[in-house]
Amino acid sequence: MNNLMNINGHQAVIQYDPETEMLRGEFIGLNGGADFYADNVADLQKEGLISLQTFLDVCKEQGIEPYKHYSGRFNVRVSPQVHAAAAAAAAASNISLNEWVGRTLDRAAQMG
Repeated sequence: MNNLMNINGHQAVIQYDPETEMLRGEFIGLNGGADFYADNVADLQKEGLISLQTFLDVCKEQGIEPYKHYSGRFNVRVSPQVHAAAAAAAAASNISLNEWVGRTLDRAAQMG
């Protein structure tokens, strides 16, 4: 499982990169790549701040919107069994399947 790091209010996924033998961070929710590397957590945090600021500065200079926009809509494909179980759980909760999925995803995202 990947780890998340919050840097200046921005989430970054942190992984170990065996090729470089370093920790690698990559910001999520940005319109471009802003990754950073270090061999320890403290330096990774510092490098993340530098990478983020550089990315935001370049976006500002070039008039580019730095953040992805999410519509709130996406398709999910699951097995028929999972679909049936989710529909049953939604019905048992007296809510729509869409509402049930939204609540379930919200709970899972809060745990992450």
